[in-house]
Amino acid sequence: MTSIPSKNVWIRRQQCPCGDWKCYVSYEGEGEEPCVAAQLVKSERVSSEAMVAPYVGMVFKNDNDAFEYYGNFARNNGFSIRKERSRLSPQLGVYKRDFVCYRSGFAPAKKKPIGEHHRDRKSVRCGCDAKMYLSKEVCEGIAQWFVVQFSNVHNHELLEDDQVRLLPAYRKIHEADQERILLLSKAGFPIHRIVKVLELEKGIHGGQLPFLERDVRNFVQNRKKIVQEHDALLNERREIDTMELLEACKATKESDEEFVYDFTVDSNDKVEHVAWSYGYSVNAYAMFGDVVYFDTTYSSITYGLLLGVWLGIDNHGRTIFFGCVLLQDETPRSFAWALQTFIRFMRGTFPQTILTDLDPGLRDAIRTELPATKHIIPKWNILSKVSSWFSLHLGSHYAEFKSEFDLLYSVESTEDFDIRWGRMVSMFGLVSDKHIDLLFSFREYWVPSYIRGCLLAQMATPAYFKSVDSFLKGVFNAQTCLCSFFEKVGISANFQGHEHQEMQYLQAKTNIPIEEHARSILTPFAFNALQHELVLAMQYAASEMADGSYLVRHFKKMDGECLVMWIAESEQIHCSYGDGKAL
Repeated sequence: MTSIPSKNVWIRRQQCPCGDWKCYVSYEGEGEEPCVAAQLVKSERVSSEAMVAPYVGMVFKNDNDAFEYYGNFARNNGFSIRKERSRLSPQLGVYKRDFVCYRSGFAPAKKKPIGEHHRDRKSVRCGCDAKMYLSKEVCEGIAQWFVVQFSNVHNHELLEDDQVRLLPAYRKIHEADQERILLLSKAGFPIHRIVKVLELEKGIHGGQLPFLERDVRNFVQNRKKIVQEHDALLNERREIDTMELLEACKATKESDEEFVYDFTVDSNDKVEHVAWSYGYSVNAYAMFGDVVYFDTTYSSITYGLLLGVWLGIDNHGRTIFFGCVLLQDETPRSFAWALQTFIRFMRGTFPQTILTDLDPGLRDAIRTELPATKHIIPKWNILSKVSSWFSLHLGSHYAEFKSEFDLLYSVESTEDFDIRWGRMVSMFGLVSDKHIDLLFSFREYWVPSYIRGCLLAQMATPAYFKSVDSFLKGVFNAQTCLCSFFEKVGISANFQGHEHQEMQYLQAKTNIPIEEHARSILTPFAFNALQHELVLAMQYAASEMADGSYLVRHFKKMDGECLVMWIAESEQIHCSYGDGKAL
């Protein structure tokens, strides 16, 4: 009987936005803290210094303990062992056990059929005489196993630690990893990506798993029938789960008239996409919906669903929940439906700015469905991918590249950015790199000199990213079904909306009238943001020109001045620093 996993497993999307199926993205910082799985892998290495070599007369409770002990000794000394002969008696049962080095004896000669070509696979056996023989004795009714012969003399080289772990005897796929591999295989992940996902989740470097890529391939091939049964059971469970989710939405609608939800069905009349929002989220959007962050970081590998969450920020700097969507796939058509549904939930009000991850399909959908909304890709969404894309390719030059890349965020004009970008690409030999091309094609969405003047509401900051990450991790603890996930989203969203904000004393720094007035009417979060800009403004001097414009210059910089013009009729400020665009 095939079992299905008891949990709906969510992971960060691994597929690279470059579109290459073989390309994946790992995220900086995810493997910095050692996870439990990584500790388990490391704990398998028993210190050879702490182990005593077997000796004649050594006693074990049973033969299994003896084999485990000898196996640990062998692993820490560069070889593996196997069970050789055993002897049986009517009175004692098995009373003799012979454990030998994996290279003991010689492979028997095989007859090859004439005319047929067979691969001549060389045997590892070379007649090694390393061994440990055991004998069972019963004393006062208690059976014990004694070492009667032991030799640690080998006629071959012993392996280093990073080599010995690759011997077949030590390459084991544990049950938890087997379940994970089956889930990823079901989701369509190729073998090499399954291995990479496992390494990322365990927080270990490439090639440090206790098994090889070919072991995973053999395991999947041997379990094809089980995978098919597994897939059928998951499809059945997903269908039941989505129907229960819709029932939960329907029940919530009956108790809360302001709750909104919608869904679509495919050609087989099965649920395809589901979206929902709460009354307090719609009301919050009416006040704080000028800037929206649409997070599409996570997907369910159990059901093959992409999660999209609409989030915002209130006047206290708290993350607020606007809505949620589960999508069948990541196509522009699916993203378009999600955006259309969200705007309908929000009573037809479009945001001024939408922040998202770097995704060509999502970009195309935003262009179509939100043509007047400014699309921004926050700095953290770019930098989180840079290491995965370039560290291996550039090797020892990556640190220098990263420094040059970081400096691009301080470039003041689009022309200067294009020049410095071309110089950096040539310097590091990345002219034909697909990820460089992708970043450059998206430059109008993430480069500061291209997006200057856009309303961001403090949502492109590291502090907001941490807040979003905290919210999502609070939702993604172990969930048994979509219905439980739905309930958790509602609880987390409601908690965010009613989180208590402690009063703070607001200290003035500039003592100018606008600061004093702002301190009396703004929340601490809004006041601190304004105060920060006021303090920066004190570092600039403005000289009025004959035509009524102003020449603005930083007091420490002789260059970098800009011309600012105030147009009273339209209440617009035009600045040469922003390429003449209205602010």
